[in-house]
Amino acid sequence: MERLKNMSLRKSFFLLTLCGLLAAVVLAAALWGVCLAVSSQYPRGGVVISGSEMIESLPGPTPEQLRLLKALDVIGLLGWVLFPVAGLAAAGALFYRWKLEEPIHILLEGTRRIQSHDLDFTLPQPSGDELGQVCGAFEVMRAELLKTNRELWRQADERKRLNAAFAHDLRNPITVLKGSVKFLDQDPADKRALERLGTYTARLEQYVEAMSSVQRLEQLPVQAADVALELLRSELEETARLFAPNLEVMVSASRTGTAWIDHGIFLTAAENLIGNAARYAERKIEVELTVDGPALSLRVADDGPGFPAALLKDGPKPFDKTDGGGAHLGMGLYSVSLLCAKHGGALCLKNRREGGAAVTAKFYMEDKS
Repeated sequence: MERLKNMSLRKSFFLLTLCGLLAAVVLAAALWGVCLAVSSQYPRGGVVISGSEMIESLPGPTPEQLRLLKALDVIGLLGWVLFPVAGLAAAGALFYRWKLEEPIHILLEGTRRIQSHDLDFTLPQPSGDELGQVCGAFEVMRAELLKTNRELWRQADERKRLNAAFAHDLRNPITVLKGSVKFLDQDPADKRALERLGTYTARLEQYVEAMSSVQRLEQLPVQAADVALELLRSELEETARLFAPNLEVMVSASRTGTAWIDHGIFLTAAENLIGNAARYAERKIEVELTVDGPALSLRVADDGPGFPAALLKDGPKPFDKTDGGGAHLGMGLYSVSLLCAKHGGALCLKNRREGGAAVTAKFYMEDKS
């Protein structure tokens, strides 16, 4: 049977047809022989001429026997017609059952599942014949479709993450710009507000240009340069003043030295962390900037409800939603974690013993050479 399943359709059809005809001939001959044997039991009539030229009449069949003999002749002749037809029909039925039924069912079921957008299955190859090879080719096509769909889903998810990060990170510079406009309304001659407007407008332009040229957030280019720690400190103070105007803010950082970092990436991460802390803090926020060997560390702490256990265990996810209990969730922390990783560092989350949350973002300061 296994050999027949792996035989080509043409050879297997010829073999089954030949076997069916041979079986039909054998059965027809057997039936003919039985009819002849039965017929020989009955008188046929006629005469017998003996050697002395005497003619002796043989008894003939009765009318009932004559009808039986005619029926036996017809049955014998019909056997030579009906048995070959039955043999061919049996050969066709066996050919369909052994060679066609299973692969046709497999192909129809696979087509049905693909039509219902279900590609998560495996198509077996029932035999080595042409239909088995068609099933194998169908399985290759299904696997390629699944691979293509997964790649499209991944690209769509990456685009969704990129758009979400883009929209989220634009909010912080816009908040700064709105705050600067507010200061200018109060004092049109405020040079710091004017400088801030120019700086953040340039940052927005650079950020939009960078994000428009990448397909994934991880592809955001790092453009490191020497940045004075004193400048970073003043920017952190201004960011905290704009994002948390009603909270007590403590900013500590070295007033000397430089850091070799991407200024835009650092500010984007700092704005996310300070804005997140300002959202959940009750009275105060602490911001600390330190140089730890080859890394620049930014620590932001608040006295709010702290991080939920699931976030501390699994880390930030791109589309987590707040559960209404004051948890630190959302796109911001996820975006910061990617920016830190892009700069060779990492993001560390923890809850403080005295209450509240603390986030430390580390940026590896690249070699200037």
